[in-house]
Amino acid sequence: MMNTEWLLYRYHVPYPTRPKTAGAEVKQCDPDPADPLARTISSSSTATSKSAMDATRGSVSSSSTQVTRDESTEPFILRHGRRYLRAHQNYPLPCDLPELQRQNLHTLLATSVLGRALGSTPSPHNPPKKVLELACGSGYWTAVCHDFLSGLGYEHVSYTGLDIVPLAGDLQRQGIDWKFVQHDLRKPPLPFDDDEFDIVVMKDMSLVVPLGALSQRILDEATRVLKSGGTLEVWETDHIIRSILPHPPPVPGKSAQERACAETTGTFLISPITPFTEVQNKYLQDSNSWIQEALDRRKLSPTPCVRISQMLLQETETLHSVGDRRIAIPLGELRWERELASSDPPKPKRRESEAQRPNPKKASVALDAGTLTDEQAALRYTALLVVVQMIESLEPLLKDVSGKNQEEWQRWWAGLMGNLLEQKGASSGECLEVGVWWCKKV
Repeated sequence: MMNTEWLLYRYHVPYPTRPKTAGAEVKQCDPDPADPLARTISSSSTATSKSAMDATRGSVSSSSTQVTRDESTEPFILRHGRRYLRAHQNYPLPCDLPELQRQNLHTLLATSVLGRALGSTPSPHNPPKKVLELACGSGYWTAVCHDFLSGLGYEHVSYTGLDIVPLAGDLQRQGIDWKFVQHDLRKPPLPFDDDEFDIVVMKDMSLVVPLGALSQRILDEATRVLKSGGTLEVWETDHIIRSILPHPPPVPGKSAQERACAETTGTFLISPITPFTEVQNKYLQDSNSWIQEALDRRKLSPTPCVRISQMLLQETETLHSVGDRRIAIPLGELRWERELASSDPPKPKRRESEAQRPNPKKASVALDAGTLTDEQAALRYTALLVVVQMIESLEPLLKDVSGKNQEEWQRWWAGLMGNLLEQKGASSGECLEVGVWWCKKV
């Protein structure tokens, strides 16, 4: 399992910048060759700087509109102080270094709580040789998957990443057999032969592909390029935050290893019968309603996790053996966890070596210490950071649907920052929900 706590302190993605909190400034660090996140951030930073990326984390609401390149050749446009895709204006997120860092951190979080880079387990009788990642972004998942498969003994695997613009660095410099293919997913067919790949991964595409016929067409294309007996995986995250109810029952049908992983990481295995309620935090209630409306306007799904199983199960002529693993990651220490701990005898906390323990003089992250191990607290704080920065990335859309002017938005944002990051206001079961689904091609 990746040391998420170590990541938070070494590659700390700063708090959103309005207003200033205890967050640290972005610092360039020398990447550890053994760390895929360090390698990927370093490579993608170089690649995007060549594309005239604004690498500073200025105010999202900046009025700057300066463009230094010929608009006919520049694939990006500067709006609200952030860089966006010019040709894909339905895509709601910016396409700049802060957003890539958020997405990388999100990928690290998901693979850490799952304990692996693939939901499925490759078979030694049919070892994977070619892997395709659709909408690959920075290529960070590919780097993690390469390390994962190499650790299982699958050394001779080639990787292909596809996206609308080249954002990833050259992963070949990291010892990965990798190539990038530039293609707009919204314009099928995919530029690959039938039965070309052993594994096809569709990761975090709910904000890329609108609901409807195009979504089905892309699933058909992903299946077409997959070999018979190959594995299709879908990774997704819900954009609406819910609150899990206290002491959820065990999810039936899960292995002892999956249950142990959830216990170790301080997360919850979930299923359609897991008891949730509407989010309790007032600021997340606001952002939920605005995200729902903003994505509905673009025909994008705010809760993609609820529909993926059915989407795969209905492909009875081409896909079979559908499996899934869904996880709820709390955004902090939960009240009922503290209450339960206070009624039990104290448990010894996991100890760390001095080399692993962050230096408190350099730390800008106040992690929960009570009932959680250091790693569990770091994972939950990472989930909270991903959620807060997602709201920041969506700010222009959310401000529009909320009807707030700039002064009103700044006041709301300051309240959210203080509540979630300083007052630890997400303690009533608020969770980030992630999942991975996999199936085999007939």
